Amino acid sequence: MTPAPAPDYEFERLATLQGACRIVGVDEVGRGPLCGPVTAAAVWLNPAAIPQGLADSKRLGATARTRLFDTIMDSADVGIGHATPAEIDAINILQATYLAMHRAIAALQVPPDHLLIDGNRLPADLPCPAQAVIKGDGRVLSIAAASIIAKVTRDRIMAELDRRYPGYGWSENAGYPTKRHKNAIADLGLTPEHRRSFAPIRKILCP
Repeated sequence: MTPAPAPDYEFERLATLQGACRIVGVDEVGRGPLCGPVTAAAVWLNPAAIPQGLADSKRLGATARTRLFDTIMDSADVGIGHATPAEIDAINILQATYLAMHRAIAALQVPPDHLLIDGNRLPADLPCPAQAVIKGDGRVLSIAAASIIAKVTRDRIMAELDRRYPGYGWSENAGYPTKRHKNAIADLGLTPEHRRSFAPIRKILCP
């Protein structure tokens, strides 16, 4: 099996040639779990201090993700945003994802003038021109960095929630519908962190 190519700086370089100065990558994590927030990150990489080893967070082990998380936080401009389970239930997971992205972009120290966003659709009302990049976390360095920040941040939130609501295994499954998680829901019931609008939870509430 041929290894996937590493992300590069080509999208950022092309945006720079078109006049952009502050090019920010955006990614999210947590659309699929049954509980917890959806989390987005926005990252501007300093061209003079790009961390080595950036890759799609799903292709990295936990140790590498943590190391890169610390390096990115020390060398880049990073914004992080969340949408809560209640917001997900109120506006749906896609719109909640966009809300988390808007919050991440707004949390940057310096506003961007060009955005590179993972996926095939763009949120409405962005503050500057933007480009959607399919599978961007494996193609674009700043999106890869955002994927690492979002993943590590959300995993830490889920580990804290696991301590608050023990038994569901959220430190290991991050709220995804694993067998242990679904069995725990049957045995322990639902928590305030569960997404009531998601089909497996809705079936429990409305059998």
